[in-house]
Amino acid sequence: MTQDASHASHQPYGTPEVPRVAVRGEATLEVDPEIARIGITVSARGTDRRTALEDLTRRNNAVLDLVKSYGDPVEKLETGAFSITPELTRHGRGERIRAYHGRVHLTAELNDFTTLGELTTRLADLELTQVDGPWWALRPTSPAHGEARRQAVLEAVQRAREYAAALGAELAALVELADLGAENAPAPFQAAGGAMRTMAFSAAEDAGAPALDLEPQRQTVYAQVNARFTMTPPQL
Repeated sequence: MTQDASHASHQPYGTPEVPRVAVRGEATLEVDPEIARIGITVSARGTDRRTALEDLTRRNNAVLDLVKSYGDPVEKLETGAFSITPELTRHGRGERIRAYHGRVHLTAELNDFTTLGELTTRLADLELTQVDGPWWALRPTSPAHGEARRQAVLEAVQRAREYAAALGAELAALVELADLGAENAPAPFQAAGGAMRTMAFSAAEDAGAPALDLEPQRQTVYAQVNARFTMTPPQL
């Protein structure tokens, strides 16, 4: 590269001798989810605080034991919000407590979707237990993210090469490759965590209910880059 060309490649703009071409590369992939999350809400109601708390503790322990019994397919089990709320009578001058309501919210993350169907059915069969979800997702370290970025770069190179060829020129060097970042990219089809399907299950009357057949929802992975190249002088 000549001295003028080398100098031009470090400038924020091109020159007639070393023109520049700026392009955007994009890639969108649809892949199978890797994990699924479900929300579990355990409830209890009692005429006094201790009864409500004891029932809630017993049901919460039953849920924890059931989920943990599945072993490795359960990657994560977390307890979220816990509450014991008094219910006041609606009539009368004094504030009298009619009952106490207790709730515990848990989140489970699984990597085996056959196990997921069985577990949701068994959880929904428990007393005063609600199941929400599943929310399908990819792991942050999923190879799908890297593959989308690679395809976005290849698409940018191909687009720049086509622009240069239309002018009778060729690409000379890469000047800049910029990842636009998540804040500027359209949200993936999963809404920051995976495309999701939401279902709610209450306690089943039939203790022998068959396992749910849950069809995983494919995830959309998106990548976008900006690229700048220098090219040979066009043949105008």
